[in-house]
Amino acid sequence: MNAVVIAVCLMLALSLARVNVVIALTISALVAGLMGGLDIHQTIEAFNTGLGGGAQIALSYALLGAFAVALSHSGLTTLISTTVIKALGKDPNSQNLKWVRSLLLLSLLAMAISSQNILPIHIAFIPILVPPLLHLMSKLKLDRRLVACVITFGLVTTYMVLPVGFGGIFLNDILLANLQSNGLQAQSGDIPKAMLIPAAGMLAGLLTAVFISYRKPREYREEQILAAEPETGLSKRNIIIAVLSILATLLVQLQTDSMIFGALVGFMIFSFSGALKHVADEDIFNQGVRMMANIGFIMIAAAGFAAVVKQTGEVLTLVSAIGELIGDNKGLGALLMLVVGLLITMGIGSSFSTIPIIATIYVPLALNFGFSVPAVIALVGTAAALGDAGSPASDSTLGPTAGLNADGQHDHIRDSVIPTFIHYNIPLLIFGWIAAMVL
Repeated sequence: MNAVVIAVCLMLALSLARVNVVIALTISALVAGLMGGLDIHQTIEAFNTGLGGGAQIALSYALLGAFAVALSHSGLTTLISTTVIKALGKDPNSQNLKWVRSLLLLSLLAMAISSQNILPIHIAFIPILVPPLLHLMSKLKLDRRLVACVITFGLVTTYMVLPVGFGGIFLNDILLANLQSNGLQAQSGDIPKAMLIPAAGMLAGLLTAVFISYRKPREYREEQILAAEPETGLSKRNIIIAVLSILATLLVQLQTDSMIFGALVGFMIFSFSGALKHVADEDIFNQGVRMMANIGFIMIAAAGFAAVVKQTGEVLTLVSAIGELIGDNKGLGALLMLVVGLLITMGIGSSFSTIPIIATIYVPLALNFGFSVPAVIALVGTAAALGDAGSPASDSTLGPTAGLNADGQHDHIRDSVIPTFIHYNIPLLIFGWIAAMVL
């Protein structure tokens, strides 16, 4: 058995058994290293070296959490919630309920798409935008698993087909570059077209989540929701400061390409403006850090796990073993390549990091089987994207959890990972295989 397969399966099994994801990742990294030929000291050294790769994102989330808590005390979030709730009318079962629910989901989807392609802030918007909306979601009895699926769809699908922003990095700088460096005669215009069929699988999963799986109302305890009413009445000055702080946060992040400094500027605007005189800065900061602590530690542990897996060299061994299992069966070859991509991405947690690992073996293997250029593009691109939406260590699942679990009522594994895995990874596997066979 390959060390990567065992480690990823162990990590998933421990997570499903309600073992904390940080502990699951750490134990699985140890097992991966020992089974991959490293001794205990080499495994720990690789793990410790990799931890630094997640520290930047962890600190980003901590500061974004503090900024989100500051927003919740400014009155802006209460203003948004109360305004929309009033629009529902006195009857909660009225037709207004449906259109407000639809408008909210569409707005979150549009924001997720924009964060990848128009305003490339990635997941930074989630801890800022989502926690203040939890009160509204509770009034609408909106299933947060559906919200997680909607946000994840916007985060993943757009970089698969739109060559702008993060999509440009994924499709051109990473996917196309690695395909060409390994001998595939592909052009930039070929990439988005080849990824349309796999992206259709993502759309099928989204429609299933919206109209079938999570269409029924779900109750949440409103007294636990972060976006509490402010201690004083709504202040127009505080609302203006809140809006300015959001704009400043986005502007600084776009200019510096740093979520850390963007969130820091937004938080400091609140601190120096006097908009939060009724709440101590230290209390706000500590509350935000506590809210995001689990997410940050998961990202740090995931970076250590990925470093150990790469150090073992077992990923290339796993990919190479496909050739021995396939024989002359082209359909089986496509399926196995996608399944291996799923396992690798589930462990590493990033489709962007997976492509350089698998393209080296996948491109010559696929060409040897007679797959066309578009089919090879679809195979490698889908194999990399597979698992991104359903990995406990992926920012595509950690991001939604960071916002939706602000009040402790959204479990990362059961409410983010499992729903996105079922609705996106399984359709991606099916549609990716179809693309490889028909293109």
